[in-house]
Amino acid sequence: MKTRRLGFLGAGNMSGALIKGLLHGGVLPPERILASDVKSERLDQLRAGHAIRTTTDNHSLIRDCDVVVLAVKPQVIDRVLTEVGQDVRRDQLIVSVAAGVPIEALEARLPKESRVVRAMPNTPATVQAGATAIAGGSHAQRDDLRIARELFEAVGQVVVLDETLLDAVTGLSGSGPAYVMMIIEALADGGVKVGLHRDTALLLAAQTVFGSAKLLLETGEHPGRLKDMVTSPGGTAIAGLHTLESGALRKTLIDAVEVATKRAAQLGAEMTARLKPA
Repeated sequence: MKTRRLGFLGAGNMSGALIKGLLHGGVLPPERILASDVKSERLDQLRAGHAIRTTTDNHSLIRDCDVVVLAVKPQVIDRVLTEVGQDVRRDQLIVSVAAGVPIEALEARLPKESRVVRAMPNTPATVQAGATAIAGGSHAQRDDLRIARELFEAVGQVVVLDETLLDAVTGLSGSGPAYVMMIIEALADGGVKVGLHRDTALLLAAQTVFGSAKLLLETGEHPGRLKDMVTSPGGTAIAGLHTLESGALRKTLIDAVEVATKRAAQLGAEMTARLKPA
């Protein structure tokens, strides 16, 4: 990766997170990173904060880079790929973080045999604690997946999956931060109800979720076992767990992941139909 020239077509929050992670991790020097965007103020921020190169010319970025990260909103992906798609070379790797845009839809707007990797990161990547799934296109090589993995490992954990599973990833880790934020907010509300100050309750709730996740990841224990370690006979935790089970917390979260997965598949099908050549 250190010898590659990396371009970000779109300089929003995810691009900023990846740039920060790559530089802090020493994966790439700033002179090998180029970002383009229609918002000159955003480019000014990235240039001032990270000393990377910037441009407002997407064609120039495509010409100058070995690896191009498509980091534009799904609503404009059609226009952007129509504009620069034919500039893409066979020796380039295109990594897309455009949410909900399938590889088939991307390949339809790129030259034949283009090397594409689709990525589904989540918002905690902006604090280098992301969960990202990547999937290779029909012409992606093993080295392309290695490069993409190294790119997203700069901002968190990475799994390599078949693209057929990316809708499930969207339903779980892509949408999951919204579920967890609601859980944290509800825990804090509970703390306020029993007498804690709002700021104290929110801090305790957030740190409890963070610490519990860290405990799970670092020990490798099953969450049920870790739950049981907190749950003493006739104690407070089992009383609270009984209430959660009565309220169907498990079922509600499972249903949320399932319905979000189905919605992701629906949006992907719509995007594929929209981007197919006439």
